[in-house]
Amino acid sequence: MDTDLQPSGAEADAMLDALRANPAFLPVSAAERAAIEAFRRGVRSAGAGRTLIEEHRRSPWLFTLCEGWAFRYKTLSDGRRQILSFLLPGDFIGLQDEFVEGTTYGVEAATDVVLAVYPREGLWAFFHGQPRLGYAITWMVANEEKFVDDNLVSAGRRSAAERVAMLLLHLYRRAERVGMATHGCVAFPLSQQHLADALGLSLVHTNKTLRKLQRLGLHRLEGGVLQILQPHALERLGDYFERPLRPTPLL
Repeated sequence: MDTDLQPSGAEADAMLDALRANPAFLPVSAAERAAIEAFRRGVRSAGAGRTLIEEHRRSPWLFTLCEGWAFRYKTLSDGRRQILSFLLPGDFIGLQDEFVEGTTYGVEAATDVVLAVYPREGLWAFFHGQPRLGYAITWMVANEEKFVDDNLVSAGRRSAAERVAMLLLHLYRRAERVGMATHGCVAFPLSQQHLADALGLSLVHTNKTLRKLQRLGLHRLEGGVLQILQPHALERLGDYFERPLRPTPLL
């Protein structure tokens, strides 16, 4: 992703203000908000399919996803891709690389996205000046280990139907939490290939499993809209019972 930045304009500020008003995110003091705005270097817009962070190349930037969907992934030498996690508005992107040698994953926009941009080199000074936010953000990244655990259980023990049930419910609830659901429906821009790459299934197997669960009346996925019809049945099928997430920080 190129690094030419637009100044943080009213539209991006409005997006962040709308997210901050959501109880899914921690409230910030006036001093913390001023520090966040001073840390921010601008905003970026990127189209669907655009690489936001390249694999094997350390990005000088960190991002907050303000609008749209993205995903983290790793690619094998033969081109096979594993999607590690999906990213929704409010997610902070790139911090994992602070704790490992080199870049371990890439990030791609699944839809058109808007990103708030922060300099990686200023991160630790920001944490030093804002220790409460620094702790909260580090906790948030550490909490992603739970998602890794769930994915490992899926790959090792869940059947195809159980994997699909778990992922649909997980994504719906995350989208609902940040205000993206309306009347039990959420715009769902992910293709079946995205789901297959996340679940470790073939595209054909993913398609058959989605159709099977839809015939059972557990969900409806049509026209880019996901509707969860039987959430408790999906919970039982996927053996996936999430507790409500605690509020998370927002940069």
